[in-house]
Amino acid sequence: MDEGLSGEIVSLSFELRNKNLKPTISPLHSFITSLLKIISYNVNGLRSALSKGLLDWVREAGPDVLCLQEIKAGREPLDVSGFEALGYHAYLHPAAKPGYSGVATFSKHKPKHVAVGSGTECYDCEGRVLRLDFDDFSVLNTYMPSGTSGPERQAFKVEWLHFFRNYVRELRPTLPPLIIVGDFNCCQREIDLHNPKANQDSTGFTPEERRWFADFLADGFTDSFRHHHGDAGGHYSWWTYRAGARARNVGWRLDHLLVDDALQPRLASAGLLPDVVHSDHCPAVVELQQL
Repeated sequence: MDEGLSGEIVSLSFELRNKNLKPTISPLHSFITSLLKIISYNVNGLRSALSKGLLDWVREAGPDVLCLQEIKAGREPLDVSGFEALGYHAYLHPAAKPGYSGVATFSKHKPKHVAVGSGTECYDCEGRVLRLDFDDFSVLNTYMPSGTSGPERQAFKVEWLHFFRNYVRELRPTLPPLIIVGDFNCCQREIDLHNPKANQDSTGFTPEERRWFADFLADGFTDSFRHHHGDAGGHYSWWTYRAGARARNVGWRLDHLLVDDALQPRLASAGLLPDVVHSDHCPAVVELQQL
């Protein structure tokens, strides 16, 4: 909230060991070379994450498309030369306010078109949306608002959610199948957070937000993580820094990769990487078979 993957991995299934999630690695990747790997990661400040070795991890992970949220650009432009040296094209949508919000997408393949923002100033000034269009799919990177600072921001968040759903509805007929990734700052189901009963009215898990999420999926999107992991619990992507929450795996699954239902047959794997620590979030990953 506001407050190493290796190239060997293809099947990102996970098991609960000693109350911590550990990746179970499949050996299949050496036999499959036509996979598209997309990683979404709220880095909680790009400069901070870079100082903690983010580039070394990206080099090892080797995503085809890397979507970062909460980049927190300052008054000076962010230095993306390290990503470019790894062969990525870099696209950024920082917030107008220094040190706040913002998204960035890095792609090994140059997109046909890049759309920065949604065209609505009250949201675009916060750096909420960045879209890259390719031949057979589009990747929409989003950092959705958090309502943790009080009722006014929660109301703004709810307005955004309804705006975003309509925005996506209008986009879809004009684009290749959409892959929507990012920090949604909300969970849909009780299995998506450690303590659902105590958080029924907490921002990120209100009845209104949960209904919105269900309706959004019903518009024709697949939650790639649930598609591969079913109803498994204990899988989270965000942990508060307080009270050793990450070590105890007391978290929320706020980071999602939703794929257009038309792409569902191409889903090869999906997972979370809780052992990757540059942030209070962890990366979320999906792999699709390339055409």
